[in-house]
Amino acid sequence: MSRPTAAAQGGTFLKTAIALQTLTLFFQSVTAGMLLTTSHGYLMHDIGSKVMYAAAMLYVLAAFLAWRPGGGSPRPVLYATGLLLLLLASAQVALGVAHVPSLHVPLGVVMFALSTLALARALARRSLPRPAVRPSSHGARRGSAGRVAVTAGGGRS
Repeated sequence: MSRPTAAAQGGTFLKTAIALQTLTLFFQSVTAGMLLTTSHGYLMHDIGSKVMYAAAMLYVLAAFLAWRPGGGSPRPVLYATGLLLLLLASAQVALGVAHVPSLHVPLGVVMFALSTLALARALARRSLPRPAVRPSSHGARRGSAGRVAVTAGGGRS
């Protein structure tokens, strides 16, 4: 039985962190609705905002750890720090504290959509089969069905 590599563990941690962030953002939308209907909605939304911000920071940590050990793409780190954490989450907290619902609510919707997109990309990345390695164009020709046919001696026919 083989153990998972550091890159595979980093990818799992990244997926888990993105899923947690997406769930906390969804929870925030539920508690935003509770603000309108219950007396304890404010407390739930306030606590949820702190958990959401912590989940966003966990996403940054997971993205960094997934990038460093395996030498993967820094793109998840850029998404986590530039888009979701530093810009949007900080603006969301500031708008919520300032009680500006006309910007706070739509920004929350955008954050949930972007987090869902990041989660879908992270989950799809490993589930798609990898394409086969293409042979070089030297010594190959296209057949009638568009398939590559390699000729003996590397020549084209």
